[in-house]
Amino acid sequence: MAQIGVRGSASGLQSDGGWKEFLYENRKWLLGAASVVAFFIFWEGFYEFVELNQMFMTKPSLIATGFLALLEDGQLISDIGVSAAPFFVGFLSAAVVGVALGVVMGWRTRVGYALEPLMTALYASPLVAIAPLVIIFFGVGVAGKSILIFVLCVFPFMFNAYAGVTSVDALLVSVVRSLGGKEKDLYLKVIVPSVLPYLVAGARYAVGRALVGVIVGEFFAATAGIGYRIAWFSDMFEMSRMFVCILTMMVIAVVFTEGIRWAERTAFPWRDGE
Repeated sequence: MAQIGVRGSASGLQSDGGWKEFLYENRKWLLGAASVVAFFIFWEGFYEFVELNQMFMTKPSLIATGFLALLEDGQLISDIGVSAAPFFVGFLSAAVVGVALGVVMGWRTRVGYALEPLMTALYASPLVAIAPLVIIFFGVGVAGKSILIFVLCVFPFMFNAYAGVTSVDALLVSVVRSLGGKEKDLYLKVIVPSVLPYLVAGARYAVGRALVGVIVGEFFAATAGIGYRIAWFSDMFEMSRMFVCILTMMVIAVVFTEGIRWAERTAFPWRDGE
């Protein structure tokens, strides 16, 4: 009987330890989910106690109804597909051009001296303001929106690549050269590994700018897409469906950001702060 009691007690401790370990290992996701749920509960409860005009405000239950309606008729999926094309074209083009330009600026000192003031001035300027001009010159299709997204996203990639190259340890460069390494070896074995963590940080910031570019581009001239739908529902005072589109963009931003973080943890596990 005593042995049974001891075993039962040990099993209970192990079970408690398992739950505590699970909560500790997943505390990030659990706390994040709890804060989101608490926010929507507060939103719903506030709407119940305070009378608001549904033409100007809505609540989560009505947003959920609007989401199901948009999902059933396929409009939401169609708009996401329309917005996805310029997003990926502009984002990937910005990554290629921005990284290449940033590496050259960082590795070639004179090029960096010549271009850094101009690029800094352009980066600090309100680039969203040029959206009407971009649409006028390049049209309302994929090309115009892709170029706008490219303009917004290229600078985070360029400046992060530039910072990564300038942070390369000079001792590593000297070692590679002393061992007979060529320019290609310096790029592949020293510069690229040093720049990659900076590019991940730049990509996380560029995702938000790319989504802003999609919305702004579709605000001015479009017949479909998430940005166009947000503007249309706003004009029609369909607040519930407008918030469906806004929350959809927020979810997409979170998914991309967490995907980039996962890639960073996979490629550079020593940088994980957990």
